[in-house]
Amino acid sequence: MKSKPPEQSTSSPYSEEFPLADNIYYLNHAAVAPWPQRTARAVSAFAQENMTCGAQHYLKWLKRERNLRESLARLLNAPSPDDIALLKNTSEALSVVAYGIDWQPGDNIVSYAEEFPSNRIVWESLASKGVELRLVELADSKEPEADLTARCDERTRLITVSSVQYARGLRIDIDKIGAFCHTNNILFCVDAIQSLGALPLDVQRCHADFVMADGHKWMLAPEGVALFYCRAEIREQLNLNQFGWHMVDRPGNYDTTEWQPSPTATRFECGSPNMMGIHALQASLSLIEDVGLETISNKIFNNVKLLVELIDDIDRSKLLSPRERRRQSGIVTFAITDADHAQLYRYLMQNGVICAQRGGGIRFSPHFYTTAEHIHSAIDILNNYKE
Repeated sequence: MKSKPPEQSTSSPYSEEFPLADNIYYLNHAAVAPWPQRTARAVSAFAQENMTCGAQHYLKWLKRERNLRESLARLLNAPSPDDIALLKNTSEALSVVAYGIDWQPGDNIVSYAEEFPSNRIVWESLASKGVELRLVELADSKEPEADLTARCDERTRLITVSSVQYARGLRIDIDKIGAFCHTNNILFCVDAIQSLGALPLDVQRCHADFVMADGHKWMLAPEGVALFYCRAEIREQLNLNQFGWHMVDRPGNYDTTEWQPSPTATRFECGSPNMMGIHALQASLSLIEDVGLETISNKIFNNVKLLVELIDDIDRSKLLSPRERRRQSGIVTFAITDADHAQLYRYLMQNGVICAQRGGGIRFSPHFYTTAEHIHSAIDILNNYKE
């Protein structure tokens, strides 16, 4: 069935921020997002300043860094910007947690089997310390939170989950899991890379001890800069495994031979910051704050609703993502019966539908600025596919 385009123009009021090429239908924000125009301008201005002035205005850069921590704290409802570390990526932050906890032989960790490799490999690597990773299958689970907590016992030290599962977009009720962890004195770690910038996340409400997310997906920023939230009350309980001039309590006092780790989350930042990434992420977050997270979430859900309706109209299609609103995210994954999905993926990409092959099918992930017109066009291209 051919998708019917909307009767009226549905150009986005944010089209100036996202001047994508006319033949590009971008449905891949769950992988790597395009930058807003303001972010590209911020990077360009930073490069120009470096070229002409070097580090003359480094104090101004440090103010931008502080502003970024404040923006991230607001995004998470963290108690303080001092709870935010700026690291290279989600994997680094997960490693900081995994190798910071004082594990004892016989301890266990509980997670989902379908987690992205970053939130599995690092925990599997602890087997040499006598730590067991217990994986719960999500397939056909009607109560994934209850299935997860049922695997816990008196030796469970940590539960680690993604707020949204990367392959099929299942949204996990992290508030429910966090309440269980809080009651049972279990550490709670949330990989939020598939929700931050798209969906609300409140670290205080969900009792998260650790939250990490790279900026290059739903936060619309470049790769190479990520947030790491660590609850203040347990910050000093994490052993440090990276050391350098930046993680100390007085990082500008280069002549002293006495030092101690910073009392803030900067204790997890061993060396020089990614100033270009900081400028970029701050610019991208300014757009998210200007639009408002509630508006962004509603627009994403409307796009998801439209995608699901159009996919359901396709012959031999099978929706692999959740249909319940409370379980949905910005990810819509589907399969076409008997199709070669690798070939279908190549066809879509060659025709400007930027997407991913994940979860046994094709994954579309629109953002708030994605227009209904672009979604209809992408589905039209999909409908024209012939093996």
